[in-house]
Amino acid sequence: MPVITLIGYRGSGKSSVAAPLAERLGFTWMDADDEIERVAGKSITDIFAAEGEVHFRQIEREVMQSLLGRDKLIIAAGGGAILNTETRNEMREAGPVIWLNASVSALEQRISSDATTASRRPALTSSASQREEIQNLLDQREPLYREAATITVETDSKTVSQIVDEIMTSLDSTD
Repeated sequence: MPVITLIGYRGSGKSSVAAPLAERLGFTWMDADDEIERVAGKSITDIFAAEGEVHFRQIEREVMQSLLGRDKLIIAAGGGAILNTETRNEMREAGPVIWLNASVSALEQRISSDATTASRRPALTSSASQREEIQNLLDQREPLYREAATITVETDSKTVSQIVDEIMTSLDSTD
């Protein structure tokens, strides 16, 4: 049985969609960032502060490699997991890769309204504003999301239930 990987920028809905999607499919699910924190024994913010982004990306690579080897699992991947070429390839080999795509405005609104974002997720650039950071990182990452994705779902004006329904329809049509 495949692994289904949800990719997309922070705030795109990966963690929100993973649980109901897993329930519909009879899969289990895991948030890769939660697993990174468990393995490292500290928050992602603390990893970045103590060891830097390079060390974080090494842990992320190892965690993703481990998760992608499982069966009947939905992975809510970290927004930057697609930065590693081998991880992108392994995602596609493991099963469908679903890109939850959202506009800069939607992402900014969602991130701003998520109380856990500030404490768990470090700023990734020296941009003056959150909107600039989102735009700058999307400019870098969108081609990689597009390359990795086997299914793309636009999430801006959709509920979690609508997104799960769209994914289910897309998965049925790829059988």
